[in-house]
Amino acid sequence: MRKIIPYNPKLKQIAKNLRNNSTLSEVLLWQHLKGKKMKGYDFHRQKPIGNYIVDFFCNDLMLAIEIDGISHDDKINKDIKRQKQIESFGISFLRFNDIDVKKNIEGVIVAIGEWIDEYNS
Repeated sequence: MRKIIPYNPKLKQIAKNLRNNSTLSEVLLWQHLKGKKMKGYDFHRQKPIGNYIVDFFCNDLMLAIEIDGISHDDKINKDIKRQKQIESFGISFLRFNDIDVKKNIEGVIVAIGEWIDEYNS
């Protein structure tokens, strides 16, 4: 059964804008997540959760995936607080560095696949 996750409706338009202005890393990873390409799971981009928006989210796995670029360098404490709040809904997190997605997408895909295999075992 799918869990209903609360979100701030005011974030819907912001999420739509973010989807329309994706970073290169987001586009690259989305190519491997969309259309249930990742082990048959349905992922969504720029998903509002609580008062935040996560880069990618799979409701069936209760998994959020974030890509951290340079803009996150000075927001480490904010990111920790944000992640703890999202995890309070029972959501797990995978974080990848922007450079890793650009230079080692295969490694990122393997890591996500391994997480899913572990989740299902």
